Amino acid sequence: MKWDLSYLFATQAAFEKAYKQSLVIIKKLGTYKGKLSDEVLFREYFLLQIDLNKVGLRVYQYASLLSDLNKKDLENAKQLQKVQIAFAQLGENCSFEEPELLALGKDVVLGMVAKFPEIAEFKFNFEKLFRRQEHVLDDASEALLANFNRLAQSGRELYSSLSVADIQNGDVMLDSGEIVTITNSNYRAFIAKSNSPKERQDIFESVYSYFDVHKNTYSSIYKTVLEADNAYRKARKYGTALESKLFNDAIPVAVYHSLAAVAKETVAPIKKYLELRKQALGLEVYHTYDRFLDLVKTDKEYEFDEAKSLFFASIEKFPADFQKKAHSVLADGFVDVYEQEGKRTGAYSSSMPDLHPFILLNYSKTLADVFTVAHEAGHSIHSMYAAEGQPATLQDYTIFVAEVASTFNEHNLLDYFIKESKASKNEKIALLQRAIDDILSTFYRQTLFACYELEAHRLIEAGEPITSDTLSKIMIDLYRDFYDLDISQENLKPFVWAYIPHLFYTPFYVYQYATSFAASLKLYENVKEGKKGAFAKYIGLLQSGGSAFPVDQLKKAGVDLTKKDAFRAVSNRLSELVDQLALELAA
Repeated sequence: MKWDLSYLFATQAAFEKAYKQSLVIIKKLGTYKGKLSDEVLFREYFLLQIDLNKVGLRVYQYASLLSDLNKKDLENAKQLQKVQIAFAQLGENCSFEEPELLALGKDVVLGMVAKFPEIAEFKFNFEKLFRRQEHVLDDASEALLANFNRLAQSGRELYSSLSVADIQNGDVMLDSGEIVTITNSNYRAFIAKSNSPKERQDIFESVYSYFDVHKNTYSSIYKTVLEADNAYRKARKYGTALESKLFNDAIPVAVYHSLAAVAKETVAPIKKYLELRKQALGLEVYHTYDRFLDLVKTDKEYEFDEAKSLFFASIEKFPADFQKKAHSVLADGFVDVYEQEGKRTGAYSSSMPDLHPFILLNYSKTLADVFTVAHEAGHSIHSMYAAEGQPATLQDYTIFVAEVASTFNEHNLLDYFIKESKASKNEKIALLQRAIDDILSTFYRQTLFACYELEAHRLIEAGEPITSDTLSKIMIDLYRDFYDLDISQENLKPFVWAYIPHLFYTPFYVYQYATSFAASLKLYENVKEGKKGAFAKYIGLLQSGGSAFPVDQLKKAGVDLTKKDAFRAVSNRLSELVDQLALELAA
């Protein structure tokens, strides 16, 4: 139940050899500066990039995964850092590429690609380059930005050090007298099992007190992230940081604003649900961390093997090839299952072109963990289909479609649980809660964070000061808008902005959880309703990798996110589920 990284490199010596080979290629690529107008050298240059993908990405994957197993291992950290430096050097060495290609012109570049089918996989990237021509700078400026990029990453690296490597987990004495260590990964499970409001508060505060103590450091780090994004959008002549993040993938800004608008307009079912929860749980005051409480108590735990079996059972009606890939991505050696000291928190699927994907979990045997297994397997299955359908350069799908396959699996698993349930009252309540909570956490909560990012970037772009109080005030206002909850009265909750790593690591990422959820719900309903060709279109989406713009990919698969209807469908589904829950609770 641990990764077997010998799949990547059997020995450390083999890793070092590949690392040195990567350095040689990276250095050689820099020698083509000023030579891309020669079609023979043009061909050589891009064939070298293909060679680098084959060896260099394996090197990066190995160093990254090894570091995530133990963030406190300094040798692993050093190894990852030297690989990151090498790839930063790649950016510097190849900074001439885009200005030279733009100087040659679209017709000349695409004409040379047409002559050499062995580099045809770069065609779409070239088309994207000429689309953003107005935002590409001259050679010297591109080199300067490449140097700046390493500095721009410092905010993310500082956050990782403060939140993972240097984190100090607190101990809490439970009402039973047992003393337990509370971590970012296990605190939800402890709260979910607690019948004591005071105990739940102690557990919550043992995690969030760390963000309070370091609030000024966190706000300084986040300000660095915001300033880096602002500097980048200014340098490349974008109106806003949001525009700069959406432009490359041709995502209309209207999609982002429509998502936020629909979410804010349709919060009535959320408020009804929270009131139902407050009454059903017999709470005088409803705190945000009470969302982890089950409306019906169960001590059931799911061993990891059982979680896999449930997921496999849920996809038995899907094509054999899909099932085969599902078994492959959860095979021994490719999943690191349990929490351990120093291990990166959370869960993810990590894939590189033409390599088998790896899944990281911090599995704690809850029902939520079962869904996480299905979720991350979805990412890995997506990667395997992309590898099957596209050359290496086009396998990396955009973030915008990345969460479709993962949440598609969750929709299907939920239906499987409901169908297989014997439909007792408690079982219906538990499954309805699961479905509702899924919508709240994936669609509404992520949209709330998307609104937060939009406001924080607006402040920095307007030249307004950024402090921990400023950032907390944004969260207080948004929680009132979305949930009708005053978190200023809930000790430490306003620091939730410091708790969410995506805000620091990948700005303007989280909204795509919501858009992907809306898209996957529509695609899943098409499959569930037996619409002709629906599953084939879905697999076509996965196989398309990053070979087209994501909004176009989704339209071809059967969902149009440029229209608000796709988002309203999620709120309609939520309203139906809340009404069903109200009936069950009243029965």
